[in-house]
Amino acid sequence: MTTPIPARKKLFREMTLLPKILGFFGLSSCALPSAPGESAKLSTVREKEEVAVFFIGNSYSFGVPGQFRKIAESRGRKVRVGHSTYGGWTLAKHAEHSPTLDKLRKGKWDVVVIQEQSLIPSQSEKMRKEAMDPAVSFLVSEARAAGAVPLLYQTWGRRDGDPDFPGDDFIEMNSRVRRGYRVASENAGGVAIVPAGDAWEREFVAGRGSDLYVDDGSHPSSFGNEITAREFYRVIFGGAGDAF
Repeated sequence: MTTPIPARKKLFREMTLLPKILGFFGLSSCALPSAPGESAKLSTVREKEEVAVFFIGNSYSFGVPGQFRKIAESRGRKVRVGHSTYGGWTLAKHAEHSPTLDKLRKGKWDVVVIQEQSLIPSQSEKMRKEAMDPAVSFLVSEARAAGAVPLLYQTWGRRDGDPDFPGDDFIEMNSRVRRGYRVASENAGGVAIVPAGDAWEREFVAGRGSDLYVDDGSHPSSFGNEITAREFYRVIFGGAGDAF
């Protein structure tokens, strides 16, 4: 029997207090056990005739679902995609948004993609623990309760870094974003990560970094969406050997 949404909202608000309580006693929330059989479950998902993928996030996820479906279908894979994505939204906001939770719980998804607001994963450890980790853990638990495999969507550093960090650049910010998602994964019991930011870094090293963004140096261009969607295809369908 599923817990009503108001009660689950209350649970999320209680979870946001967990890092502070554990910190008071000198403990950490990193010791959650890994979800048993989640890798095997993803392998089973790959065998399905149609794979249903639900994206939770913000404007960094606007163009990815369609591009992912296009890539998958070009390789003979049938997919159904859905999303709850709003510009500038944080996962904490999604965690208390009844329409997001309702879609997640009732959509019969195989995979649920969870994407945080672009700056939060690169902030200080203290801020991440308060702003990101409880929301990630809550939405991961929702995905698992719905029978889906959760995936964390590791985004990227901004082209010129975070203006709040003097001397910052893409590489430095991208490294912090990577660490933010890895820590959030550990705190949520071990969640697979779609390393889009790593793929973007490879493009930077190859001299194509500026092509990934629109003019604001933050949001993805069509090329950026394609690079990201390729990573989703690789992780979901195990297509690491596919030539793109």
